Amino acid sequence: MSPAKLWLLKLSQRAKRARYAVEAAFAFGVLALLKPLPADAAISTLAAVLRRIGPFLPRQKVVLDNLAHAMPELDEAERRAIARSMWENLGRQVAEYVFLDQLFDYDPDAETVGRIEVSGRDLFQRIHATGEPAIFFTGHTGNFELLPICAATFDLEVTALFRPPNNPYIARRVLAARTTTMGALVPSKTGAAAGLAKALQDGASVGVLVDQKFRRGRLGTFFGQPVRTNPLLPKLARQFECPVYPARCVRLPGNRFRLELEEAVELPRGEDGRIDVDASCQMLNDIVERWVRDYPDQWMWLHRRWDPTSLVDPRAGAASQKA
Repeated sequence: MSPAKLWLLKLSQRAKRARYAVEAAFAFGVLALLKPLPADAAISTLAAVLRRIGPFLPRQKVVLDNLAHAMPELDEAERRAIARSMWENLGRQVAEYVFLDQLFDYDPDAETVGRIEVSGRDLFQRIHATGEPAIFFTGHTGNFELLPICAATFDLEVTALFRPPNNPYIARRVLAARTTTMGALVPSKTGAAAGLAKALQDGASVGVLVDQKFRRGRLGTFFGQPVRTNPLLPKLARQFECPVYPARCVRLPGNRFRLELEEAVELPRGEDGRIDVDASCQMLNDIVERWVRDYPDQWMWLHRRWDPTSLVDPRAGAASQKA
């Protein structure tokens, strides 16, 4: 690399670090202002702010493009209405990081329902009674961060795959917040598969978000559009032959939540009796699509799930699609 290019690279890296520092300082400042407030007031305040300013942020274009891809039957006004509500949901979730310990008030033995209600209590208890590891999966719906806290309530040890934010300053703060309220975390980088496999081998359960873009993933569809999906979950299920449970969080009025655990899914199998990774990835996409259609304003339309550049597999040859 020439000295001029090296200098430009260093300058670009410094500019990025400076931008990250400014973004983090702003975010931490907002959260510091919210922290002294009562939880409901703080959450509702940031929700109202994001609902108002979100549509003017650069990421709004990605949101609307995603909605157009997924739901072409909706008109422009309907898509913009979903986008506004999605920004509101994002504002609530950001503020809820400050109050996670206060928000989760679920008590399996309580006679009255509090802020959190759980659908699938008997299923949680049944999983715990078996003493066997399981795989839970969810998507970016409602406040998905509450799900591993719920599992811990039923004495289920869950190691969750964690994708840190791109901003390293924010990533450290988010990781610290999660660590105090959840089980073990495995960053989604090189070695993540080995970390989750070890957890299952040791008898712990694992949790995975399955609705993110994965450039080296298996080709399938999501809302009828081509996408690539991370094959990690089906590969783990095939290796350990453990049950796979869908779980989601539904945001309710009044800063309340319903956590839903569904019965284990039967992942598709090939003629050899082993789990079919490609067909299983498609099943996961179909389940998340069902959830998103139920509550489209509660899914994070911010991600570039339909990025056309990811459809060009960097691994050449038909072997890239084999297990």
